[in-house]
Amino acid sequence: MNGTNSPKQEVRAESKEKVFVEKVIFINRVTKVTKGGKNLGFSALVVVGDTEGSVGFALGKANEVAEAIKKGIKRAKKSLVMINKKGTSIPHEVYGSFGAVQILLKPASTGTGVIASSTLRAICECAGIHDILTKVLKKSTNPINVVKATFVALGQLKKA
Repeated sequence: MNGTNSPKQEVRAESKEKVFVEKVIFINRVTKVTKGGKNLGFSALVVVGDTEGSVGFALGKANEVAEAIKKGIKRAKKSLVMINKKGTSIPHEVYGSFGAVQILLKPASTGTGVIASSTLRAICECAGIHDILTKVLKKSTNPINVVKATFVALGQLKKA
């Protein structure tokens, strides 16, 4: 029997690469004034995570938005950190501060959801945290400092 009548067999290669969730938190347009005119540039704050506890962030800078986002994603994947989780939440209450920002992260019971600002929500979604209560305690809501303060707080989490 020749191979023309046999059914086709599909061979799938199982890749062991993780699938990452990428969230753009903040895009900033900057202008440098020179003798020849104004030079536009962009910076993009990006958070990347595998929804299983690994999460990282980075700031990508370039002359175009898409290029800045790509750079941010590439750098964020290099700076991944593991977060200790307890089920779908965090094991205990933690505070984190960076610059003028202070953040409170509290564990929540299952089904509560992510009670957070858009910046904190993106980090929690990328990390795979589904139930958490958060609060930015000080006046500053600078997205870069909020992200850095959140990572300081997440770094203080102990094993459940």
